[in-house]
Amino acid sequence: MAINTSGFGAYDIRGIYPESINQELAYRVGRVFPEIFGAKKVAVGHDIRLSGATLFDALARGLTESGCDVYDIGQCGTEMIYFATGFNDFDGGIMITASHNPKEYNGMKFVGKGVRPIAPKTGLLDIKAAVEDETRDWSFRKATGTVRRIDILPDYIKCLLSYVDIKKLKPLKVVINTGNGAAGPIINELEKFLPFEIVKVHNNTNGYFPNGVPNPLLQDARAETSKAVVENGAACGIAFDGDFDRCFLFDEKGGFIEGYYMVGFLAESFLEKHTGEKIIFDPRAIWNTIDIVESLGGKPLMCRSGHVYIKELMRAENAVYGGEMSAHHYFRDFYLCDSGMIPWLLVLELMSHTDKTLSELMAERIAKYPVSGEINTKVSSTDKVKEIMAKIEQIYGAGGKVYKIDGISIDFDDWRFNLRGSQTEPYIRLNVEARGDKSLMEAKRDELLAIIRG
Repeated sequence: MAINTSGFGAYDIRGIYPESINQELAYRVGRVFPEIFGAKKVAVGHDIRLSGATLFDALARGLTESGCDVYDIGQCGTEMIYFATGFNDFDGGIMITASHNPKEYNGMKFVGKGVRPIAPKTGLLDIKAAVEDETRDWSFRKATGTVRRIDILPDYIKCLLSYVDIKKLKPLKVVINTGNGAAGPIINELEKFLPFEIVKVHNNTNGYFPNGVPNPLLQDARAETSKAVVENGAACGIAFDGDFDRCFLFDEKGGFIEGYYMVGFLAESFLEKHTGEKIIFDPRAIWNTIDIVESLGGKPLMCRSGHVYIKELMRAENAVYGGEMSAHHYFRDFYLCDSGMIPWLLVLELMSHTDKTLSELMAERIAKYPVSGEINTKVSSTDKVKEIMAKIEQIYGAGGKVYKIDGISIDFDDWRFNLRGSQTEPYIRLNVEARGDKSLMEAKRDELLAIIRG
């Protein structure tokens, strides 16, 4: 089968099966991974996509033929590979997944020893170069490594539950939509230990995604969760993407809660238990998070968007928690990795300590710091992104505070914005926020979009 490396991106490999993601690619990745990273023991798992088992077999064959032992954790979510690698002190982990992409996609995510992310500067480009090398002898050779199936579920569930005090949780009614993705079995297991009445939506795993792509960032993917919350009189709703490294919340009215406000919410949860700790956040929207962190005695630290950068700064600063408005949340005691299961448990714990509804808890923060949410505009090239950003800086830069941690951010006294190019797609992304003035935020949003799209 022809080798195609077009799926190598900023953080992982991802593409359509079998055109760009296929057995030959998986096999070659397996052959070179131990050589590049000195790995002798590697955790491998896959999500519920139909091609997952086939790619696993090819990947495992390559790993074992290079003398590496494969620890098969079976069908799982991405964070379970992080957990398996860290908990067992393996030399690396490989997750076969395409996250929230449509069913015809698949791919691979990688971590090294110590659950450190593997990105372009830390080995991903080395993998790409190696699998493209046709001077290598790619013929099959005798396997000297082994494949062993391991069950990490009990220890993983125990880890998740350690983040909350189960005895203090209220018997809240909760809608959980797993979108036929990999989260279903984990919800079934957690349910045994929690007092919540869980109303399950699309909880059975199904790689055909019969109810649509599990990506709650898409407006069309939110309706069923919202409707189920209202119809069941639930305290809140939770929806997951395909490999459940992200969860998304809905209030009791079925309203979708922007990931930005979740960062502040989770920062509050940690600072109530760990006074004075450092909290990491990305520069797309910042004022709500800074306000909460400083009011609770914590130290807010801004970081470029992207899991590689967040994890690196968290490790350097020993931060207890890091959050991105894209719904990626990182935890020091979870090997500095992101989890989609821990956030909703922490939110329900906070809700158990108050008589306020989730919409009431959110209303004050939303009114105080209204945001546009991330608005994407398709562009023709990276040069076009640079051209637009230069124009925006020329127009707005003189009157505000300019910084370029991630794209360009410009702060004024009562409003601010961040504009950046996507790392993985041909889009330029805009976020606007204001201090207590929704109309101002909307006016500036429209003003900027007219320039960007003009």
